[in-house]
Amino acid sequence: MQIHFTKREGELMKAVANAAAELGVPAFAVGGFVRDKILDRPTKDIDIVCLGDGMQLAQAFAKLFQPIPPVSLFKTFGTAQVKFSDIEIEFVGARKESYARDSRKPQVSPGSIEDDQNRRDFTVNALAVELSNNVFGTIVDPFGGLQDITDKMLRTPLAPEQTFDDDPLRMMRAIRFATQLNFTITPATFTAIQKMADRINIVSQERITDELQKIMMTAVPSKGWYLLKEAGLLKHIFPLLLQLEGAETLDGIGHKDNFSHTLQVLDNVAVTSNDIWLRWAALLHDIAKPKTKRFETGLGWTFHGHEVVGARMVPKIFTQLKLPLNEHMKMVQKLVALHLRPISLTKESVTDSAVRRLLFDAGDDIESLMLLCAADITSKNQTKVKRYLQGFEFVKIRLQEVEEKDSIRNWQPPITGEMIMEIFNITPSKQVGVIKDAIREAILDGVIPNDYKAAYDFMLQEAAKQGLFPIIK
Repeated sequence: MQIHFTKREGELMKAVANAAAELGVPAFAVGGFVRDKILDRPTKDIDIVCLGDGMQLAQAFAKLFQPIPPVSLFKTFGTAQVKFSDIEIEFVGARKESYARDSRKPQVSPGSIEDDQNRRDFTVNALAVELSNNVFGTIVDPFGGLQDITDKMLRTPLAPEQTFDDDPLRMMRAIRFATQLNFTITPATFTAIQKMADRINIVSQERITDELQKIMMTAVPSKGWYLLKEAGLLKHIFPLLLQLEGAETLDGIGHKDNFSHTLQVLDNVAVTSNDIWLRWAALLHDIAKPKTKRFETGLGWTFHGHEVVGARMVPKIFTQLKLPLNEHMKMVQKLVALHLRPISLTKESVTDSAVRRLLFDAGDDIESLMLLCAADITSKNQTKVKRYLQGFEFVKIRLQEVEEKDSIRNWQPPITGEMIMEIFNITPSKQVGVIKDAIREAILDGVIPNDYKAAYDFMLQEAAKQGLFPIIK
């Protein structure tokens, strides 16, 4: 079988072949690039392995172009990178590896192409393509990776216990690839993951989260989370999520399984958005339900305040998972806190004030919030789903009407704290905050219009109640 490169890839591979011939070293394209070419998946990263010095090959390769592209050398690892605007190529010498049980860092020594393929995680990633001019494009497949691609199966080149013992992160990678490629992990491979799941504890959180991020960006991310649970990995890497599992019944009244519900919401969001942080909001929107679950006679199961408690939990979860503690975390926190609010607006009697407050609180995240809330409708009762979705269309119209009328999104009151201090010649104090809050609430409640004069007059009234009068200059 021959690999069919694009014109651009073919030019680059021929250049690698010419540089390798000049140095007298065999070279191969390997790994995910080969797999993705066979699967007809887009790829911008190419890995090159040579039977020699990878850094030297990278420099010889770069000299074949004008202008010469920069070569990044990583001497500690014996690797080099050459970046073009559209493709990144990494060069390394073939090697064999051995591992200590308490570390993911391998002991590396030079090896053959067979040694290099032996150290790969899965057969579909252990394919190599000859780049020597006389056999250019020929696939080297010692483990049956081509057939596994045809069968959509994931298995390890060596015994799975050895593969996962050497590098436990490969267990996460198995689940990520199964989710990304829609492949099945072979029974022997999956059983080995289940037996060795606790080995994931020696892997850094950053590497685990990197795999989780890739799972989250797949077309059907729930597949990855279900596999993590079934493999026994989830209880080690995110036990809090596992607490959502299970449906309890009391006095003949049950509640839905919030684990499967959460993953359905996640999949629903994945259909409508590629925003990874909206997807995290979907995963975490009910995270506090186990903490807030109560059974109330006459009402059944309740989860009062789970949105508030859940929002408070988000920073700690992001810290534990080593996710960024920045505006992305704040967005997730906001969406978790607000995810029940649009539901309450689906009644025709809802006031402009309630709509205005939602716009104010959600700001630029209002569209993401509406996507999350629509995705949160997972009832098996299609009549109920249809009714809720119709209600959401009504809410969208109301949001647009109020936004056009009041321009309240990301709004700041026309009277600031600094202006209050200057007008009344006072220093920062509780009085300033009370007056400022009163103006904001009056506008949000529709007591006064959203303009400076109305806000100024209202400010004078509120200040007079506190014995404050403007200083005449």
